[in-house]
Amino acid sequence: MLAFAPIPLLFSLPGLLLGFWAQFRVRSAWNTFSAVSSELGVSGAQVARYILDSSGLAHVTVEETRGFLSDHYDPAGKTLRLSKGVYRGKSIAAIGVAAHEVGHALQDSESYRPLLLRSGMVPGVQIGSWLGPILFSIGLAVPSAWGQILALLGLVLFGMISLFALITLPVEFDASKRARQVLVSEGLVTGQQELSGVKKVLDAAALSYVAVAVQAFMALFHYLYVFLAQSRKSSKQEERL
Repeated sequence: MLAFAPIPLLFSLPGLLLGFWAQFRVRSAWNTFSAVSSELGVSGAQVARYILDSSGLAHVTVEETRGFLSDHYDPAGKTLRLSKGVYRGKSIAAIGVAAHEVGHALQDSESYRPLLLRSGMVPGVQIGSWLGPILFSIGLAVPSAWGQILALLGLVLFGMISLFALITLPVEFDASKRARQVLVSEGLVTGQQELSGVKKVLDAAALSYVAVAVQAFMALFHYLYVFLAQSRKSSKQEERL
């Protein structure tokens, strides 16, 4: 009955709407500023390499990867992976995204605590993302104390995913801040118009992380609601017996 009740929709709708809006903002900002060439005519890969080298991070490699805006920094492999449009692009959008990813490399070099914490949580989150729903569903299906323990364990795993999404926010916001600062200090953006374009691209990307966090917490609240409702139902049944 829960699957067809309006309650799940109430929990999921805010995150879904925000997610759609965030994706629209990201694509809109990218499409707009990927068509605006950088006055210096440098590519995202060149910007990334220059900032890394000038920051004493020559050991960090820069590679091209597949996918649309699949850019990311791998702290374990000390590798910056940039999507084709960013790696080869010479637009305001490309250098903004490239500088943002370099921001993560700078965080890593300084042992930025939120980044270290997020990196340490990755294995647990990867396991929890598939094991959590399984344990929770089994727990609800087993009307016993052991069932409640399994369901509660599933909730804990969901909580870890939500915490991961929350910790991601300062990591991403800080990387964007570093990107804007280094682009200005190194003279890689010229004028307020270029800086404004970079900021709009990075702000749109930041909104997508906010949407993910909202979705994660709304999912957690939904499962918590189901867990409490099931617990109340079990308590009433026990009282009748």
